[in-house]
Amino acid sequence: MKKGIIIVFSVAIVAAIGLYFYTYQGHRDIGSENSDFKLRLSELQTEFKANDSLFNAKYADKTIEIYGKITALDLENKSFMLEEKIEVNLMDAIPNTIKISDTIAIKGRYVGFDDLLEEFKIDQAIIVKN
Repeated sequence: MKKGIIIVFSVAIVAAIGLYFYTYQGHRDIGSENSDFKLRLSELQTEFKANDSLFNAKYADKTIEIYGKITALDLENKSFMLEEKIEVNLMDAIPNTIKISDTIAIKGRYVGFDDLLEEFKIDQAIIVKN
């Protein structure tokens, strides 16, 4: 009887520890990941228009590197717009050297397409080149 209780208790402890580590995994570090895709806005739009379902399956939650011209800045929220079609949310503050009309490259996680605003969304981004 005591062996059974000890075995059940041991299994429960191991399961709880495993569940804890599964639930509280570390966050992704997009900056250290290799880009899954490197593209321009025109390539994104062409692929999206061809088949949005396949597009989202291909790019969702992937690390992408994209190039473009900054068309709007929101320093308070650490975000900016590329080519008026890609909303980028940075992990860190926007450097003072960045200004509207600069062409830069960013790397971030593709979140999705906002149908209402007709914008692509990228978060956890870092600036690769400006």
